[in-house]
Amino acid sequence: MKVTIHQPEHLPWLGFFHKMFMADVIVVLDNVQYRRRYFQNRNRIRTINGWQWITVPIEKENRDELLIKDAIISSEDLKWKKKNADSIFYNYSKAPFFNMYWEGFINAYNFQSHHLSGMNLSLIQFLMKSFGIQRNLRLASELSVAGTKGDLMLTICEAVGATCYISGISGREYFDTDSFRKSGINVTFQEFHHPIYKQLYEPFIPCMSSLDLLFNYGEGSLDIINGIGVPVMETVFK
Repeated sequence: MKVTIHQPEHLPWLGFFHKMFMADVIVVLDNVQYRRRYFQNRNRIRTINGWQWITVPIEKENRDELLIKDAIISSEDLKWKKKNADSIFYNYSKAPFFNMYWEGFINAYNFQSHHLSGMNLSLIQFLMKSFGIQRNLRLASELSVAGTKGDLMLTICEAVGATCYISGISGREYFDTDSFRKSGINVTFQEFHHPIYKQLYEPFIPCMSSLDLLFNYGEGSLDIINGIGVPVMETVFK
């Protein structure tokens, strides 16, 4: 069984779903420290002027010490959700497949959760369904596992019965692959070459939220994620 592990990012980029497609089981790594100014509570959308952040505000109290699963969406800023939805609508309403997916996106975006991880998981499941990726999702916080970096990944793999672990390319920097092999688990490193596809605006900008591809290519998105029928960038993205 092929397993991959990833933090629950907000409206993730294409590399997230490329790695997900490679696996049988995805463990959502929600029991590690929340990281400020990263992709856990924000991502980028394409605009006529380049790109802009779509951000979910998080309660300020103790956020430097939070686990991802405990991060609470701020109750002070009540206008952020409408502002974000309006920005996405304004910048993608003319995309070829926008009307096909907008209602489903809004339903996922309005998922009632005080926790950031709950909202992110709702959006990830919407994107998985839209891309045609059917995989089993597990939460690391429900597995009674602990550790850091490679040790935590190994413990998770053992807990779910993995025979192969699919790591991001940066895992080469800290993984002790021998410890995995001793546990009967092979390690494969993802090599994601970002596809180059037609966006609403020129020039092409990589590493947008996956919404960008979905609204522009619809049911054809999964082939593009896997680099089928389109040119890809030479760089291996982390």
